[in-house]
Parts: sequence; structure tokens; C-alpha cells
Amino acid sequence: MNAPTHAAALAPSVKLLIGGQLLESESTEWREVVNPATQQVLARVPFATAREIDAAVAAAKEAFKTWKKTPIGTRARIFLKYQQLIREHMAELAALLTAEQGKTLADAEGDVFRGLEVVEHAAGIGNLQLGELANNVATGVDTYTLLQPLGVCAGITPFNFPAMIPLWMFPMAIATGNTFVLKPSEQDPMVTMRLAELALAAGIPPGVLNVIHGGEMAVNALCDHQDIKAVSFVGSTKVGTHVYQRATLAGKRVQCMMGAKNHAVVLPDASQEQTLDALVGAAFGAAGQRCMALSVVLLVGATQKWIPELVAKARALRLSAGTERGADLGPLISCAARARVEGLIERGIAEGATLELDGRRPLVPGFESGNFVGPTIFSDVKPGMAIYQQEIFGPVLALVPAPDLDAAIAFINDNPNGNGTAIFTQSGAAARKFQEEIDVGQVGINVPIPVPVPLFSFTGSRASKLGDLGPYGRQVIMFYTQTKTVTARWFDASGSARGVNTTISLR
Repeated sequence: MNAPTHAAALAPSVKLLIGGQLLESESTEWREVVNPATQQVLARVPFATAREIDAAVAAAKEAFKTWKKTPIGTRARIFLKYQQLIREHMAELAALLTAEQGKTLADAEGDVFRGLEVVEHAAGIGNLQLGELANNVATGVDTYTLLQPLGVCAGITPFNFPAMIPLWMFPMAIATGNTFVLKPSEQDPMVTMRLAELALAAGIPPGVLNVIHGGEMAVNALCDHQDIKAVSFVGSTKVGTHVYQRATLAGKRVQCMMGAKNHAVVLPDASQEQTLDALVGAAFGAAGQRCMALSVVLLVGATQKWIPELVAKARALRLSAGTERGADLGPLISCAARARVEGLIERGIAEGATLELDGRRPLVPGFESGNFVGPTIFSDVKPGMAIYQQEIFGPVLALVPAPDLDAAIAFINDNPNGNGTAIFTQSGAAARKFQEEIDVGQVGINVPIPVPVPLFSFTGSRASKLGDLGPYGRQVIMFYTQTKTVTARWFDASGSARGVNTTISLR
């Protein structure tokens, strides 16, 4: 870690949450939490020590002894209270999120709200955590299943959705009877900590939810710890692959939602104005820092003539700090992120793509030191180019010509990632063909970012996902519980003896 600046020395420290207490870390390693629009130091976040991480897991393990026996209705009522508190503090949470992450206030509220939907889903745990029963599977024999919690679970979350993704994880894990250790991104942990404080206020008992901070050491500690039974991860493909391999080797259940390269197909019969609006919003919202961002558009046939209108809409977006009225997109999370995105834009030019709109080094009055990159559009993009092969995680859109729908489907299926895809058309037949033949886990039909509501599960696929079960929805109930099958026979005291049975069958 670098030596702290004077501003950092004066900034408040982010606390650890262990055993229901907000604690000052004893760490000697700290990172500055920086406003990406102004470079103002907002706080200092500690990299938790091994002893602190062990203490968090131990608190969760101890709390599990009683939490797993807590009536399901009691758990549900806590999350009813929690969703109420989140709604009451929505403006505060959005302001914190914007300050440390950079997205606009409206987008920050959306970040919180999409997490709030999962909290509301957790409040319905009584209808979700149901087993099965078969009566009289043999004479006087019933078989039924119990969905029981695993124990201590852990979550590792990214910087781009510091409210939504933690809320994807710990509410469902805790509602199903587990306890939890969360490691949020060290780049923007403040809104996550505020959500944890509200969870305590809602009635989550001490030790049921714990929060530690850190980098690689903390991630490895959670993957290795013998008392952690399951790990949930959202982030880059590189780190996610490491987490999956390390945690599964340690015998844990693991789900990893990772990188993406999301494509949309635009057919000539699509509504032009509505489609262009959708493409621009999905490509450049949150400055492109979404794992579900739309980063590649296949323009089929005559839609290739729509490029000037697409560029005009993108150019009209207002770039500013997320707190400013009318801002459409804010800065990237860090100076390093800006430099990486600008480097990929330069590679796109060098490798022969046509730069239709250049967002490098924009002038943002009043925020000249911010990490801004404006909307950037390339046409004539081909496989093998860095701007196509890599997840840019910035406001860069690649346009690819396609002769027909079959060619577009083949092009998308050839990409290793499978997080999300979309088609824009007014043809039901074309849409049905696309949803049947496309090899991507989440499909939008005239919907550019097809993230499902919590009634369903997030179903990214292929290189975008490791593990069979996704976050929230029915799948996450199965992830956070162990199915126990019970076969039972009760004898009537007046019944006659059946004799010794040496076969495997029930009778």
C-alpha cells in the first residue's frame, strides 16, 4: 500500500462488521476511497488481517448454531423490515454510491432498487424454501425432503454495483438460515457498509452478517477457510476462475458470475427510433461499467445505414459528475480504469476499426480531474481485434455488419462468453428462432439488458459463469441449502410383525 496522503489521514475509516459490532481494524494496510469525479479522498478502507477474517468467520459459525433454528416466519419479518429501511434511506444510499462509484444519482437509485427487489424476494422465504413429500411410496412409508442451510457462507462483490450485488447475496443466504461473511470491493465499500448497518437495524442478530475488507489475501482466506461452506462471487473472469478453482478444491459449493461480451442483433424491421435509444442507453449507461452492458451490435442488412443516427444520439449524451442534474453518464471508477479504456481505444484504431465517435479526454467543466471517457463507437469491428476480444468495461460500442440473422447467430455463438444477448425486431418468427438457436444464458427480445427479476434466476452461461446455480430466484435457494431426504415408517402398536427382510426393497 502507498503511504496515506494528508487528505486520507483526515478521512474517516471504514469499519469492519464482526459479531454485530462495527470495529476499527488493526491493519497496517489501507486503501483510499476516492471520488472518481473529483479525486477527493472520501475514506480509508482497511485490508483486514488474518486474525480479523478468522474472527468474522468464527462469529458467523457461532451465530449459525441459533440462527439455523430461527423460525422461518421470524426470518421473513426481518427482511420485511429491512426492505422498508432501504426504501426510507434510498436517497442517502444513492448519494453515497454516487460519491464513491461515480454513476449518476438516478442510476445509483436503480442500483439500490434492483437489490431491494431481492430483499423483497427474501421476505417471501416461507413460500420458497419448501421441500417435497410423497405419501405411501411403500406400505406405510412416506418420503420427504428438507431444505436445510449449509452453515457459514461468503460473498465477494465487485465495484460496479456496490449495492445491488451484495443484496443479491447475503439476504437470500441469511433468509435460508445461513450466516454470512461479505467482502465488498475495496474501491467503494461505503454504501455496502451502510446497507449492513441497516440490516442490523432491521433485526439481523449479531454474527449472522459480517463484513471484512481486503484484496487478494482476503479472497484467498475466504476460499480456503475450513468453516466456510459456500462462496458466491461476481467480478472479472480472471479472479472468478481463481476463486472457483481454489474454493472448489477446498470442498466448497461455488457460484461465479464473471466477464462478458454482450451482443445485440438489429434486424431491418426493428423500430428504428426505439431501437437506437435502447442501444445507446445499454451501451453507455454507467459509463459501460456493467457486466451486462451492451458492447457489440450486429447490424443486419439495411440497418448498417443507421450508424450516423446512432452516433448522433451517443454524442448528445451529457458527461458529468453523477451528482450533476442532467448527467447521462459519469466517470470511470479509477485513473487506472480510464487509462486502460483509452489504451484499448488506441488499439482499436491501430488494428483497423473505424472510429465513428471518439470519447477520449473529454472536457467536463468543473470536473477536469475526473476519470472521464465519453461515448466511443467503432464500426467495421472484426474478431481478433482487442476491442472485440476483451471486455472493455467502459463506454465503448463495437458495430459489426451482418448479412442476415443466421450469420449474426453464428457470430455470437462463436464468442466464448454467454452472459446476455438481445434481438431487436418486430418479427415473432425471427425472435423465436433467435431465442432457440442462440447459445447465451439470458436473452432479450427488444430488451437490451435482459437481467431477470428475482422471481427468476440470473442465468449467464459458458465462459461468463462457473457453477451450476445462479444468484437469486429458485436456483439460489438450491445453492444455499442442502437437500436432505427422509424415508419414514411409523408402526401401529397393534400391527403384526412383518418378519426379517433381507432384500433392498421396502415392503
